Amino acid sequence: MSEKLDFTALRQSMVENQLASRGIRDPATLAAFRRVPRERFAPAERAACAYDDHPLPIGLGQTISQPYMVALMTQELRLRAGMRVLEIGTGSGYQTAILAEMGGRVYTIERLEPLLTRARHALESLGHENIQFRLGDGSLGWPEQAPFDRIIVTAGAPRVPPALQEQLADQGVLVIPVGHSLSQELRVITRNGDRFESCDAGGCVFVPLVGKDAWPEDRGED
Repeated sequence: MSEKLDFTALRQSMVENQLASRGIRDPATLAAFRRVPRERFAPAERAACAYDDHPLPIGLGQTISQPYMVALMTQELRLRAGMRVLEIGTGSGYQTAILAEMGGRVYTIERLEPLLTRARHALESLGHENIQFRLGDGSLGWPEQAPFDRIIVTAGAPRVPPALQEQLADQGVLVIPVGHSLSQELRVITRNGDRFESCDAGGCVFVPLVGKDAWPEDRGED
């Protein structure tokens, strides 16, 4: 059925009805969402639902986030072309594609190899070349490539991992869901020298960030 769908029309409708109507105003963010084919990052059997207003499972207990939440995090990131951006949690690769489409020099980390392999294939098939991939513990960041102008974390953390703050460049922005394992607040952190200013951008629900400086592998309920 998905082969008969007009994904371009669905994409434009998603941008207008799910993003712009809810306060996503950044022109670069909206332009990227108009161009990136979300259906290429959804499992084949769920491609027809790629532009629905909710997350989609992608296997291994992970999801491709609701379009609005991806857009909100992207807008809060205030990314501009040429910036170095660290993404924690490659997942499906959709958020990665948005960052790359906006001209970011993207460094993305995923702890689950099957997801990283699948996302890398999708991203490379779309011609994205401004992305470096790493398999590992995202809570520790990517110190060899630091500092980063922007850092985005696409999983919920119990606290802000110190390594990510340390790897943030001066005047850099970090966007991360922080809270309990089942619900978080989207925190936006700006670095000013040795000071970190923080504000919340609303409630959200993400899968847990697993790692040495996050939730343990066997984490259950809070």
